[in-house]
Amino acid sequence: MSWVYLIVAGCLEIGWPLGFKLSQSQGARVAGLAIAILCMGLSGLFLWLAQRSIPMGTAYAVWTGIGAAGTFCIGVWVFGDPASLGRYLGVALIVAGVVTLKLAH
Repeated sequence: MSWVYLIVAGCLEIGWPLGFKLSQSQGARVAGLAIAILCMGLSGLFLWLAQRSIPMGTAYAVWTGIGAAGTFCIGVWVFGDPASLGRYLGVALIVAGVVTLKLAH
């Protein structure tokens, strides 16, 4: 169950930069900040739950990896952030590192 908690925590980690981005528009400032704060709290809670049986370093690396890769993808696909082969390769390396940590656990 700890790995499920960790995946949920990583997905919620995507929510706070997304909330910050949404809060940049005048009409969604409060809602965006509310999303960011809620996701921060829930992400931390699920990370805490996951760390009960997953080593701290592994949990943190997987958590940030999911957050970084997910935020990058949403930025490119939804908000038109710059994309290049090198940037996609960088994200692929993050994902490969996360998978390696899981397999080596």
